[in-house]
Amino acid sequence: MINDTTHSHPHSQPKNALPSFFSRCQPAAMTLEDVAWSPYKDKPLLSPINISVNAGEFVAVVGPNGSGKTSLLRCLYRVNKPTSGRVLLDQKNIWSLSARQCAQRIATVLQDVSAEFGLSVFEMVEIGLTPKSNSWKRTDDDIDAIHEVLALLDVHHLAERSFSSLSGGERQRVIIARALVQNPDILILDEPTNHLDIRHQLEVLELLSTLPCTVIVSLHDLSLASTYADRVLVMKEGCMQDYAEPKSVFTEDQIRQVFDVETVIDEHPITQRPRFSFHLNEKHLNKKQD
Repeated sequence: MINDTTHSHPHSQPKNALPSFFSRCQPAAMTLEDVAWSPYKDKPLLSPINISVNAGEFVAVVGPNGSGKTSLLRCLYRVNKPTSGRVLLDQKNIWSLSARQCAQRIATVLQDVSAEFGLSVFEMVEIGLTPKSNSWKRTDDDIDAIHEVLALLDVHHLAERSFSSLSGGERQRVIIARALVQNPDILILDEPTNHLDIRHQLEVLELLSTLPCTVIVSLHDLSLASTYADRVLVMKEGCMQDYAEPKSVFTEDQIRQVFDVETVIDEHPITQRPRFSFHLNEKHLNKKQD
């Protein structure tokens, strides 16, 4: 690990500027060809899905609890091996690549990360350098990269703190920083705004939308998906319901069908993207009264 003297490195990176190492990013395309998955022989959890994600695109995956979002993402970063179909990374089946080769190109941010690490924040982010390094010895550029992403995620002041001592939101931003220092071609995030306050939700998604890499992210907040995504994949009960631009995907009928709520949709005055006001339908209101 890095000795303590490196942690006092000053950072002059402007808050909204991307670190220079991102210029080496090679955004990748991803294609799903009839991808289905299940741990059971007779009960598919993911029905065949066919989509293409363009290099550099920002795709949001939305759907109710249990709709298959996490299972799908696990297929994309080579944990769930599809029971049928293929996941292609720049036209190469990801299962023809080694785990290390995948980790060199795909970074992930998972829903829940154990806080039981005896590591500092700096050391947690340093782990992100591992896939592309053959040594624990760090260069000056490596150290600079760690400090830059810590500043970018507003956690530089926590560099010396124990990771386990942080709040849920602070830990989440550190884990995102760890993925960014990896400088991936594709970044896959499973509900990264969990535990974040409103400002940090917006800042994180604003940052993700400016990255040169391809971004695939699951979100519960439809307004955030509408604001930041180039395209939205809608899931329900393991099936793809739609895959298109936010204005096409987010209709009152589709939201009613997928999420079982009523909504009023108007246009956000700043982003000109769909904005939502939700309310329970009569069925659920009557159930509450009963």
